[in-house]
Amino acid sequence: MKLKSLILAAGKGTRMKSELPKVIHKVNGVPMIKKIIDILDELKVQENILILGHKKEEILDVIGNVSYVVQNEQLGTGHAIMMAEPKLKDFQGNILVVCGDTPLLKVETLKKMYEFHMKSRATTTLLTSIYENPFGYGRIVKENGKIVSIIEEKEASEQEKKIQEINAGVYCFNSKELWETLKKIDNKNEKGEYYLTDIISIQVKENKNVETYLLEDNLEVLGINSKVELAQANIILRERKNNNLMEDGVILIDPNNTYIEENVKIGRDTVIYPGALIQGKTTIGENCTILGNTRIIDCEIGNSIKIESSVLEESILDDFVTIGPFAHLRPKTHLKEKVHVGNFVEVKKSTLEKGVKVGHLTYLGDAIIGENTNIGAGTITCNYDGKNKFKTIIGKDSFIGSNTMLVAPIKIEDCGMTAAGSVITKDVPSKSLAVARSKQIIKLNWRKD
Repeated sequence: MKLKSLILAAGKGTRMKSELPKVIHKVNGVPMIKKIIDILDELKVQENILILGHKKEEILDVIGNVSYVVQNEQLGTGHAIMMAEPKLKDFQGNILVVCGDTPLLKVETLKKMYEFHMKSRATTTLLTSIYENPFGYGRIVKENGKIVSIIEEKEASEQEKKIQEINAGVYCFNSKELWETLKKIDNKNEKGEYYLTDIISIQVKENKNVETYLLEDNLEVLGINSKVELAQANIILRERKNNNLMEDGVILIDPNNTYIEENVKIGRDTVIYPGALIQGKTTIGENCTILGNTRIIDCEIGNSIKIESSVLEESILDDFVTIGPFAHLRPKTHLKEKVHVGNFVEVKKSTLEKGVKVGHLTYLGDAIIGENTNIGAGTITCNYDGKNKFKTIIGKDSFIGSNTMLVAPIKIEDCGMTAAGSVITKDVPSKSLAVARSKQIIKLNWRKD
């Protein structure tokens, strides 16, 4: 496929009323410019070239190492494309032009448009759509069913404003013809800008083959220019994502109240209840149950896992783990098979081996817990001395009594035990019981009424 893309992303986006560049606002968890790039990568475009301007450094910080050119002055879409000529003038193929604020485009649409462009041997093909209320869009003027020009809203006559077929802002150009025609456009219009759309009328007059490809779903070309439109795009993408998951075998009890971001992957027969928020690059296996009020971020979750009303961040859960309610897994936590982490338990940067049980009211940080060990309620690994973090290591088949303070660095060997209410500051040998608490003293008649 001899196809490269130009992504228009130089504008200020003033209607968004934000300090952030418009194109890095997120749609269903992904910056909209990254969403566009992902779509084009799926199309197998040879190279994506961004046309940047306003706050380009912030955009590059978000999307990383990409090919780009800079439009320092905002002199119109035609002028923006001119900035890319040095990069593409020797390219023998087709150039797809898309806007960086149209993240609802589907790869299937772009593929069909490109195939139509090639089959019809067009010089230029543009995507169009039908709008009942086309206000604000460039109108497609046709004669005998063929496009002759595009008229912008401000320059359209009353008759032309009644036209419902609009320019969707996506073009496929023959590269050689594009650069030749761009030299012929001017800025003699109300805005004093170089319109990319002027290419159409010029090529028509030169008897070039200019085609239109009609889009079925006009929501695909919704431009995100305000926070209201951003919310609309989020709703649409979330619905698409949920529908795709259900078609692949995931069970969503109430899709309208389930929030699953673009890059999440979920296995079949997993059940997601209302109120769940699943974000980032999370993967969830098969036959899991995710109950409401759960938030999962960038986690790897195995099969047959149950999570209730909990927060999980950057953690790994092996098969048959149970979590919650009201647990918090912080980054770099790894729970092996059949681990149970119960209510009001917090785990950070720790590995819990197979079969560990942490029922409730516990903090485990910077710890390694051996197989089948039971951690009693109120246990705390005291891992921080104000300057440094230290490790707690507990062997397999151990029992940690309720309300134990484990002052790290410390090691409890296999089958070790601690008495309830102990403050443990020394290592505990295998099969030993550590008791570290003051002797109980009773003072009779202490209270004076």
